[in-house]
Amino acid sequence: MSLRALGVLLFCLGACGGTQPTPSAAPAAPAPPAIELAESWPLGTSLDHADVVDAADLWPRMFDGAARTIDLGEFYLSNGPEPGAPFSGKLEPALTALERAAVRGVRVRLLVDETFHAKYPETVARLAAKGVTVRRWDVAKATGGVLHAKYFVVDGREAYLGSQNFDWRSLAHIHELGVRARDPAVVAGLAAIFSGDWERAGGQAPAASVPISASGSSVRLAASPASMLPDGVPWDLPELTAAIGRARHRIRVQLLTYKTKARDGAPFPTLDDALRGAAARGVHVELVVSHWGEKDPSLRALAAVPGISVSIVTIPKGDFGDIPFARVAHAKYMVVDDAECWVGTSNWEADYFTKSRNVGVFYTNAVFATRLGRVFEDVKSSAYTRALTPDRE
Repeated sequence: MSLRALGVLLFCLGACGGTQPTPSAAPAAPAPPAIELAESWPLGTSLDHADVVDAADLWPRMFDGAARTIDLGEFYLSNGPEPGAPFSGKLEPALTALERAAVRGVRVRLLVDETFHAKYPETVARLAAKGVTVRRWDVAKATGGVLHAKYFVVDGREAYLGSQNFDWRSLAHIHELGVRARDPAVVAGLAAIFSGDWERAGGQAPAASVPISASGSSVRLAASPASMLPDGVPWDLPELTAAIGRARHRIRVQLLTYKTKARDGAPFPTLDDALRGAAARGVHVELVVSHWGEKDPSLRALAAVPGISVSIVTIPKGDFGDIPFARVAHAKYMVVDDAECWVGTSNWEADYFTKSRNVGVFYTNAVFATRLGRVFEDVKSSAYTRALTPDRE
């Protein structure tokens, strides 16, 4: 081959090689949602949702993903069962995941309520024996309330809060809702709450907290009581009344109990007035409350208000017999106009907001609020729910 021909050949090969398409980068995985709904449902009922993750499956995954820290603020722990009750075993994977975390060097701290620890000490002792550091907080001595919140924070990057106690019954025999949160402000707020409460339980004054900066207006943490909040975490009671005040069409609320009096008999009209005010301006207000609170006159009076409906949900025993403190609807959430919502740990009674530690998340997101609204409709339209007969005012 001549030198000229060889040059032409090399030029063509170089040109052809230069036009070869470069492999495109793999599409980036979508960012995980800021807030993800999770549920627990009573075995033997139709209240399960296939598209909502079970808390019993989610908790072990979150613990197994921990690399540095797990901090849990819980009312109590109970792996049961009560004498004679059927044992589901649904809490066991979460407990063993916590034990695995402690063994591999993750710092696991557990804060529980002093009063209720006396009722259920065994599971706490089991975790302590595996390297989990435990403190008991006497909230009753400080405020007259309890550590009623149920939440945990993993590695300072994600958290969980909701109505589920760390209890085998909550995962198998009770209707519950919670959320997995990845929003930085929500996670930081829960971490700050835990840090302050951990110090209080240890007899120390909480260190000054770094103000929590909101990451956006769509999601925010709020908590109770007002006297023990980190900078940047608002009191949830005014947040609830403000959300009710923004309603224009529809408010849906599910709770364990609802009362307009505190435990000492003092009036607590705040939320009742807000709901009545919403109904007066044409908002349709719906409440679903567990049968545990059916006899309270607050509900019957509210059900008599034009524009407000109250329903009672009773979970049947089924084949499970008597299980103390179970077979009940325990979820606590609100949906406003299919646009914003609240998921929390407070029943709507005075002491939960003024004396006890509780937490909740507010989320302005139409997709999430609409999905939560469908959970409400499934409960309200189920065979377990009936309208409450009102007392005429």
